[in-house]
Amino acid sequence: MVAREEFFGPVALIFPFRTEEEAVRLANDTEYGLAATVFSKDVARAHRVAAQIECGAVFINDFVRSDPRAPFGGMKGSGVGRELGALGARELTNAKLV
Repeated sequence: MVAREEFFGPVALIFPFRTEEEAVRLANDTEYGLAATVFSKDVARAHRVAAQIECGAVFINDFVRSDPRAPFGGMKGSGVGRELGALGARELTNAKLV
């Protein structure tokens, strides 16, 4: 099922749901977790839902994109660690204590 795969490109999957709980369950029902988007007229509700989604970044009323000033990366099978930003720079270094 395409909803359980991690793919890249201009693709949008839309699933109907009746409750916030069902929407969160659908969003989290995957082994991947790079990024997600929550669209809602109620921004407080969107933030509440976004906090429950298991992924590295959640965008509210906007599309997924990275910014070189902010760390970006996934959860679950979408990778470990972050790229970009100060956190990303630390991911690419090996600290050494002498």
